[in-house]
Amino acid sequence: MATSCYCYYNYSNHYNCPCHFRTDRVGVTRVFLHQLSCIKISGPGFGSGSGSGSGSGCEFVLPKKKSKWLGRRRFKLVASAELSHSLSVNIGLDSKQAIMGDSKTHTWQEAFKVLGIKYNRDGTLNREIQIPMVDATPTADPKQPNQLALSTDIPLSPYNKAYIRLYIPSNTPTGTKLPLIIYLHGGDFVLFSASTVIFHEFCNNIAGQFPAVVASVEYRLAPENRLPAAYDDALNAILWAKDQARGVGGRDPWLEYADFSRVFIMGSSAGANIAYHVALRALDFDLGPLKIIGLLMNQPFFGGLQRTQSELRLEEDKYVPLYVCDVLWSLALPQGANRDHEFCNPINGGSYLGRVERLPRCFVKSDEGDPMVDRAMQLVHLLQSYGVPVIYQFNRGGYHGMELLDKAAAKNLYDDMKEFVYSTKPNQNGCGHGPNRCF
Repeated sequence: MATSCYCYYNYSNHYNCPCHFRTDRVGVTRVFLHQLSCIKISGPGFGSGSGSGSGSGCEFVLPKKKSKWLGRRRFKLVASAELSHSLSVNIGLDSKQAIMGDSKTHTWQEAFKVLGIKYNRDGTLNREIQIPMVDATPTADPKQPNQLALSTDIPLSPYNKAYIRLYIPSNTPTGTKLPLIIYLHGGDFVLFSASTVIFHEFCNNIAGQFPAVVASVEYRLAPENRLPAAYDDALNAILWAKDQARGVGGRDPWLEYADFSRVFIMGSSAGANIAYHVALRALDFDLGPLKIIGLLMNQPFFGGLQRTQSELRLEEDKYVPLYVCDVLWSLALPQGANRDHEFCNPINGGSYLGRVERLPRCFVKSDEGDPMVDRAMQLVHLLQSYGVPVIYQFNRGGYHGMELLDKAAAKNLYDDMKEFVYSTKPNQNGCGHGPNRCF
């Protein structure tokens, strides 16, 4: 047992804390919240005062410095005259809306330029930043002797363009049973694809290095298909996996390698948001013999009307500046919804809260340099308050999406997620933590 913890960038003081922790790299701490029975958190991301949940006598006291953590001013995000009306009507952006942040003014055109998108008056977007997309590789390439995985595309729905890109490790022995990971890519609900090279390689590496069978979901993008369309496509992927487990219509030969009693939902950024919501939605369905025993959320993309301290501290962030996030949410949320809608702000309530306690074991990772790090902390606190087993990790420095650009960060993330996946075991009831969390 530990008597003190190093957590949340060393901004915390802990007294008589019985939680298990392990620090294996500078600034990286894993805390097993399910072993706590009382936790109070105050400071960045939690407003004034403290929150409480189920836990065991561990108190987190975050900094009371005023400097950069405090001070909130309002400014207007202004749209140009020619775009103002069509934005308001077709994609729900209000040129007169005030948001909290620094005194610097940004325009919609500036946000669209950063995102590489142009708005069409029929409600669609031209996506001009073209990160290469790659085809699946269903057979071994003799020119790549170190090929980690094979991949193939499987249609998911006859009614839209959603599909599954399925991965298996290269040279997998017959009879091998591997965990099945349903993966949701990032892109802020608006950009990218399962075939975008950065996500394709991410899944190649997961399949080959864990090893695991990976089903990467090509879901519909906003604003052409606003939320909950992406959640619906992710749920269809889970139901597809259920049918594969049952052998409905025959089973894909590659899924003979999948252990359907060890299924995980994994996502990064917007994909982590989708993973959270689809895990809650899946609780309404009888998925047997499929058993979802874990949920992995890397740098989850959430928001809210009330700014967190990390959002204010990093509002002009190089990778996900606050004004760009606001535009993305306006593109993604249902028409007329604001950032306190449950799709954006799960802490605010909504139809899902009664289901949270039934979620399986969770892994949440974020970084000090990510503007949404406080949102991730809030999510951890919410899950822990409902008694959900959580392993969380917050790293010094970093930035949003760093594993896609930094090979060392990617390797660390692979290792941490692999440890989570292979340490999560089904019990005799077929799920990770008893019948109440089995779905």
